Amino acid sequence: MKQGLFITFEGADGCGKTTQIELIDNYLRSKGYETVLTREPGAKGLGTKLREILLHYEGEVSPNCESFLFLADRAQHVDCIIKPALKEGKIILCDRHTDSTVAYQGYGRGINIEEIKHLNNLATSGLKPDLTIVFDVDIETSMSRVGKEKDRMESSGVDFFNKVRNGYLDIAKKEPERVKVINSSDTIENIHKKVVELVEKL
Repeated sequence: MKQGLFITFEGADGCGKTTQIELIDNYLRSKGYETVLTREPGAKGLGTKLREILLHYEGEVSPNCESFLFLADRAQHVDCIIKPALKEGKIILCDRHTDSTVAYQGYGRGINIEEIKHLNNLATSGLKPDLTIVFDVDIETSMSRVGKEKDRMESSGVDFFNKVRNGYLDIAKKEPERVKVINSSDTIENIHKKVVELVEKL
């Protein structure tokens, strides 16, 4: 490949995306592709510091501050990790990206969605994923998968995560060419097969 591919994996906490991103990474490597497995927030370097604040800071964090911290992490991530890897022809597999901010801070926290999209565009310099896979599961299941030890975002409550889930489904309806939804209440093996089908189309 002269130019790499940028694939993002999205969904509410406990949806199973982290398991699936590792499986598709192994699959692509077995086929001889060079991959970069990364995440937001918290890619290597400065991102790890921002992730610690976002997920574990114990004081009050305003919705606007939260949004800008995610955007700062994203700008660093895109400029220092994603774009260089794409130029090298690698396949970027990213655990969360711009759609997380729209779903969590927009639909979940109630911040103006069009403003978030504008800020996302600034943070990424207009870079968009070639494919986004949303792993959809009911909130009761996702919460049970997260367990009792929850970080700051995971502790936001059922009503919040229902809004987040509906946000992801709405994003998929508005951008059906880029965003594909997979029912993640299925078995790990069956979900992996569906991910492989979507990725191989690229």
